[in-house]
Amino acid sequence: MRSIHNSSTLSSCILFLLVLFLAACGNSNKAAHAQVEVELFPIKTDVKTPVAQYVRNIHQDKNGDLWFGTNGLGVGRYDGRELHYYSTAEGFGGSQITGISEDPNGNLWFSTDQGVVRYDLQKPAPEPITFTNYNDSTIFNRGHFWSIHADSKGGVWAATGGRVYKFNGIFWQVFELPYADDQSLGNLLTGNPIWGITEDREGNIWFATNGNGAIKYSGNSFTQFTTKDGLLDNNVDHILEDKAGNIWMGTRYGGISRYDGETFTTYSDTDSIQNNEVCVVFEDSEGDIWFSSEGYGVYRYNGSAFTNYAKAQGLGVRAVQTIYEDNRGRIWAGGGGGLYRLEGDVFVEVGKEGVW
Repeated sequence: MRSIHNSSTLSSCILFLLVLFLAACGNSNKAAHAQVEVELFPIKTDVKTPVAQYVRNIHQDKNGDLWFGTNGLGVGRYDGRELHYYSTAEGFGGSQITGISEDPNGNLWFSTDQGVVRYDLQKPAPEPITFTNYNDSTIFNRGHFWSIHADSKGGVWAATGGRVYKFNGIFWQVFELPYADDQSLGNLLTGNPIWGITEDREGNIWFATNGNGAIKYSGNSFTQFTTKDGLLDNNVDHILEDKAGNIWMGTRYGGISRYDGETFTTYSDTDSIQNNEVCVVFEDSEGDIWFSSEGYGVYRYNGSAFTNYAKAQGLGVRAVQTIYEDNRGRIWAGGGGGLYRLEGDVFVEVGKEGVW
C-alpha cells in the first residue's frame, strides 16, 4: 500500500477562492440550475410480470418500500401492493440506474446515465411524488454516472467516467483524486469509470477504480492498494467492509480479495470459485459473504466453505449485478436475466406467476 497526496496545494487554494467568489456573487443559485424538481405519476404494472430483464441494483428504504434499478427502464418502486416505474418518459433523470444510496437525512439518491436524482423519503408516498434531478452539464463533465454513496456525515459522493463529485447539501463540487506514486498506473483520473464508492466504520471513503486498484481517503490523505500489495487485480468493481472490519474487494479479472488491515487473503478460480469476474460483494445479517461470479451465479461464504447458487438452484441470472437482504431476511439477486429471491435452497423469479 502507498500513501498518495494531492500535490496541487495552489490548485486547492484557487478552488476555495473560486467557491467563495461564486457564493459572494450570488452564483450559489447555480445549485438551483443544477436541480430540477419533477412531480411524477408513475406507470403502474401488474405484479404478476417480471420487474425487468436487467436489474442492476436493489434497495429497501426506511419506509419498507423496495426500489429496483433497471438497465433501461428507470427505477421501479414496490410498496407491497403495486409496482411503480419512473423513467425519462415521466421526467425521472435517467433510464439506466447504476447506484442507489440512502442518506441519514431521509433522502434516497440514484446515480443514472443522465446525472443524479434525489427523492425525499420524508414526504408522503401517495402519488404524485417529487424527484429532484441534478444534470447540469456546466457542473458535471459527463452525464453518465457509475456509482453513488451517501456517507454517514450527510455528504453524497458520485462518480462519472474518471471524475468524482461531492454534494455538500447546497451544491456539487469536483473532488480531485491525486496522482499515484506508481507512475506505471498513470493518473488516478484515467477517464475510466469509478465503479464503486463506499465508507468504512472509521469514516474512510473507498473508491473502486478501473485500473488503479482501491483508493482509501481518510479525510486528510489517500492510500492506494494494488497488486503490489497483494490485491488480485487492479480493476476493482466493488468494495465492502464486513462486520469484523475486513475489507472485501471484488475485481474484474482476478477474483475476490479480503484485506484485514495488514495482509490480503485471495479467492480465485484456481482454488475456490469458477470465474474471476466479481461484480458485487454483500454481507448478510448472519455474517455470510455473498458475491457474484460471472457466468456462475452467486457464492455464499460462511467463513469456511463456499456454496454456489446458479442455474441448477433456479437462479436464471448468469451476470449478477446486485445482491441484497430485505428487512424480512430474504436474499435477492438481480442482473442480466431479471430479479430473483432465495426461497429455502432455491431461487425463484420475482413477479413471475405472481411471486412477490
